[in-house]
Amino acid sequence: MSKCENCKKESILISKTIGFCVDCIRGNFDEVWPSIKETHSEIRRVFNLPTEPPKDISGTPCNICVNECRIPEGGVGYCGIRYKKEGKLHGGYPHDGNVTWYHDPLPTNCVGDWVCPGGTNSGYPEYSHCKGPEYGYKNLAVFYNSCSFNCLFCQNWHYREQTLSRRSVTAQELANSVDEYTSCICYFGGDPTPQLPHAIKASKLALEKRNGKILRICWETNGTMNKKYLKQMADLSLISGGCIKFDIKAWSECVNMALCGITNQRTIENFEYLATRINERPEPPFLIASTLLVPGYVDIQEVRNIARFIASLNKEVPYSLLAFHPNFYMNDLPTTSKKHAFECKRVAEDEGLKNVKIGNVHLLSIN
Repeated sequence: MSKCENCKKESILISKTIGFCVDCIRGNFDEVWPSIKETHSEIRRVFNLPTEPPKDISGTPCNICVNECRIPEGGVGYCGIRYKKEGKLHGGYPHDGNVTWYHDPLPTNCVGDWVCPGGTNSGYPEYSHCKGPEYGYKNLAVFYNSCSFNCLFCQNWHYREQTLSRRSVTAQELANSVDEYTSCICYFGGDPTPQLPHAIKASKLALEKRNGKILRICWETNGTMNKKYLKQMADLSLISGGCIKFDIKAWSECVNMALCGITNQRTIENFEYLATRINERPEPPFLIASTLLVPGYVDIQEVRNIARFIASLNKEVPYSLLAFHPNFYMNDLPTTSKKHAFECKRVAEDEGLKNVKIGNVHLLSIN
């Protein structure tokens, strides 16, 4: 396939995995997508994951995420975690979560630590033990081994090696890991989305166990879940002092599909819904956004449009711009430059956002 003149310039950052520049992707998506789609398919085959969401007419519908798979008998959903056996769907439910966890001393390196009760004055005394970082307490970091996206730059890509292991952990087992020094639970991965029935049940059990004592329920997610589950997530976070952090990968649907294999439209719609609930508990921050500054792809235009969208909803939403580290199938790109990171911060603030931070600053390159 011929490439645009921009793609041929040596000064343009292009990952060999994708093979096209961001302008090509945004401007000629129909032309370049078949090649990029096949790349995503090849990578998923390496891990024995479905190359695209199954849509079997006679299959059982799974409506947990945006992919809305229809899974045939003996088949597996796009996430790899949901499968059909003897006429029923299994995987990611309260009795069979594919999950690992560990205790992380507070304050931790969570994306929201700069605004949350675990690392700041925010939320004291109702949602925090201290007037400041909660030294002596800990976060229960819960890692789900599945995802609804296929990010080519995935920072935690090793979870794919566990997705099909059929590891089975009950929600009760996870909730039992909460002790008197656990002041928050953070669900991440992969992504918690494909296993939300498990995470929601575990959260309810853990809150019952704490019996009114501080235990914040937090989420780090790509935001692709069915709104039925999103509402339950929001309820749990609002009553407990926790937050929901959306990783908005890109603004352009074309760029999101090139980087992650799946549309971002559900992410945008869900973020918009959560913004309507901010005033139910303005403090500590309920909704947080972040974007990974992938060199050559998540450029000023992407960040400007994301920031404009967030500001149109609520200018107080904290927004973290994360430095990129070469990983997985996009390990041929450099780390984010200091210049690009600070230009993106300026642009986000120009669009009206009042709380913008550059994260992973230790990864920034000088050039």
